[in-house]
Amino acid sequence: MILGRLLIRLMLVPLGGGIAILTAVVFMIAAHWNRFTAVAVEKAATSDDVVAALAIAGPWIALVIMMSAAAMMLPAALGVTIAEAFAIRSWVFHVANGGLSAWFGLTVGDVSQPYNLYEDPLIGVGAGIAAGFAYWVVAGWSAGFWKPVFAQPSAAPPPAA
Repeated sequence: MILGRLLIRLMLVPLGGGIAILTAVVFMIAAHWNRFTAVAVEKAATSDDVVAALAIAGPWIALVIMMSAAAMMLPAALGVTIAEAFAIRSWVFHVANGGLSAWFGLTVGDVSQPYNLYEDPLIGVGAGIAAGFAYWVVAGWSAGFWKPVFAQPSAAPPPAA
């Protein structure tokens, strides 16, 4: 039973981390959509090349955001390890872990800023909060391989005579 839960956790935790990074990337792209399209239009030679410029600039900007999100995952991995060790299943813990990890990664980490996507740390913290919630939805609600999720209630002791 415990070995099976451990194997499930070994699959769910990386999946949750990947979904969290994807959520943070989508959040950052949505928050910076105007800047994203301005870079694409800037790379276009004519107005007819906007679609081609989006196809070229889009993956590059997404890669920059993804590398930064992965750099912010190091502090988040510490929080995930604590949650798994102590079977902390609270969504508040995981959301706070995501927000604090993003804030820490933005202020302390050396985040490359070729397109100035990180000049407003509030957007980065919002992306961390969204990523923390996404992680909780996928893997955090059942944290801790040694503590069953749906435990049978123990039998009530007989009444004292």
